[in-house]
Amino acid sequence: MHEISRRHALGLIVAAGSVVVTGVPALADGAAVAAKIKGLTGGKSVGEGAIELDLPEIAENGNAVKVAFSIDNPMTADNYVKTVHVMADGNPTPEVASFNFTPAMGACSASTRMRLAKTQNIIVLAEMSDGSFKQAQSIVKVTIGGCGG
Repeated sequence: MHEISRRHALGLIVAAGSVVVTGVPALADGAAVAAKIKGLTGGKSVGEGAIELDLPEIAENGNAVKVAFSIDNPMTADNYVKTVHVMADGNPTPEVASFNFTPAMGACSASTRMRLAKTQNIIVLAEMSDGSFKQAQSIVKVTIGGCGG
């Protein structure tokens, strides 16, 4: 028969207690994303259109999901896309990436890979040089989560 020392038993209790105390990080939700968007826009209204998303409809593995976007904009000194924020409403942290643009770039497009914990909405929010905002979103179905899901 295998005996456990008091020291080993105490170590197991402390380890189990720390798992209970720290737990698993909560996932973002629609309210968290809405709050993030409100913070970024200062409460201004957000328009639709001009943003083309390239996302898979189904991601077999959430560890590396490609997200790409392009925004039809002249990219002149008077009219250009300043910043684009990519958010996921089911990840522990809603903001996945931010991209900064200048008129010298000539076009507004980017692609990256992100981890998705589960099936969720991907939201792309663009801030224009005139202070207005545009948004597009699409759902990605994830069969195997990439953020511990």
